[in-house]
Amino acid sequence: MSLSKRLPRRDQVAIAVSLAGVTVLAWLYLFVLAGRMSDSMTDEMSIMQMPGWDIAYFVSMFLMWAIMMIGMMVPSVAPAVLIYAGVARKARSRDQTIAPTGAFVAGYLTVWIFFSAAATSAQWGLASAALVSPTIVSSSKWLSAGLLFAAGIYQWLPIKNRCLHQCRSPIEYLSSRWKKGYVGAVKMGVGHGLYCLGCCWVLMALLFVGGVMNLFWIALIAAYVLIEKVLPFGEITARVMGVLMIVAAMIVLATG
Repeated sequence: MSLSKRLPRRDQVAIAVSLAGVTVLAWLYLFVLAGRMSDSMTDEMSIMQMPGWDIAYFVSMFLMWAIMMIGMMVPSVAPAVLIYAGVARKARSRDQTIAPTGAFVAGYLTVWIFFSAAATSAQWGLASAALVSPTIVSSSKWLSAGLLFAAGIYQWLPIKNRCLHQCRSPIEYLSSRWKKGYVGAVKMGVGHGLYCLGCCWVLMALLFVGGVMNLFWIALIAAYVLIEKVLPFGEITARVMGVLMIVAAMIVLATG
């Protein structure tokens, strides 16, 4: 049975609008934050100095990463959310108790929030080693080339292909791992999020190459993630992009 038959058009539109609203709000936050960071870098002395890492700064960077991940990953999880909502509606029509769609989404986003904490810690370490600038972009050709090369190789690994397959097949994932209740819905969301993390975590590391607050670079990676997960020939696309990343790494080393 198709998704459209399981889930009325009205419900599909409501979910799509909700996810789009969350995505837009996240991007508006990033746009405002990028503008503020740009203004703070206009003073020559501020450009030359890295900000001090204390608890307040760590929390602010963590929030930046968390909201960025929401803005980047919510569009690509939309098919899975719609499928879950369709199954949930069918179960409710049979008087079966099932958790709301929000529980599944919450589980999915929890994975990316934990990743945001790890990314913030990585940023802290790179900043302490003077490998990134105050604008949170790599200041080392070796770091940039290394991240590009690692991402390119990862695109060819079996674990990447396995995770990408699960991300591209939400019906298969939900049907084989269905769990009842609120806790079950959250667990399914977490499981799907872990597959997406396994598919994309190295791509997210490339944010340090083009700039963590470079909105064009963020949008480019987010668009690629969506293409890889949703459009046909995702596995082939991943491997072609892997080759391009390795070539880019070589160019960085040769010209950097």
